[in-house]
Amino acid sequence: MDRWKPMSPYLGGLLTGLLIIASVLVAGKYFGASTSYVRTAGMLEQTVAPEHVASLGYYQKEQPIVEWQWMFVLGIMIGSFIASRASGAFELTGTPSTWRERFGPSPIKRGLVAFFGGAIALFGARLAGGCPSGHGLSGGLQLAVSGYIALVCFFIGGLIMARIVYKGR
Repeated sequence: MDRWKPMSPYLGGLLTGLLIIASVLVAGKYFGASTSYVRTAGMLEQTVAPEHVASLGYYQKEQPIVEWQWMFVLGIMIGSFIASRASGAFELTGTPSTWRERFGPSPIKRGLVAFFGGAIALFGARLAGGCPSGHGLSGGLQLAVSGYIALVCFFIGGLIMARIVYKGR
């Protein structure tokens, strides 16, 4: 594979800002993603226990349906695929080499680490009342102090975890 050139962070930031402005103008909504995962869990649970889902107070407020935020997450996946193909960075691999080096040859171990790491991150996002895109990007655009505090905490947490997971590399 040829060495691809990453997008300028300034251009990426500009495009992200324009996309958030378009989202507010068109849909009246700011960025956010963590609620879509909870709604997806509710949709899946409805297939086996619809009475239980209907009895939960959370799902009376946040209906387990496909809505704008769910489509936003789908758009992130599709857009990432298109961008990686267009830049020449696309590579079909089961596990990135850095994960293989850090967690060993067992795909089960790597999968469990990834799953539980994602579960902890999602739990934290829901506990905080939103994800980095919701608090950091959308909160920052609204000049919310809580958005900036959350963004700083996300970066510090990410730096600490990268240091732990990748042992300083």
